[in-house]
Amino acid sequence: MVAAALLAAIGWIGLILLVNAALPTIGPRWLFFAFLTTAATGTALPFVWLLHRRFDRAGPAQASVLLRQGLLVGLYVSLSAWLQINRSLGLGLALAIAVGFGAIEVLIRLVEGSRWRPGR
Repeated sequence: MVAAALLAAIGWIGLILLVNAALPTIGPRWLFFAFLTTAATGTALPFVWLLHRRFDRAGPAQASVLLRQGLLVGLYVSLSAWLQINRSLGLGLALAIAVGFGAIEVLIRLVEGSRWRPGR
């Protein structure tokens, strides 16, 4: 949880400073997406951990799984913001991207579960 708090603090403080102090040129725009991804990842990590703790039957999830799923949430938020800047984000596209990220995560979890580990 320390990593989640650190990511969220860096992201949100960076976003606040960037929005208040910079003009929207190309450099600060990329920095905006980097801070937004960091802030959304750090904010989503406790919720991802809570969902795994409540609904995962296989036991506690590894830290790499939690971080990957939090990062997918952060990437989804940044991609949605980028598409909204161009006014090309609609409900159908947002749902399609969410389903696509969900399918990627399900496939990664299937591959992780099918690996042979000696002594299991």
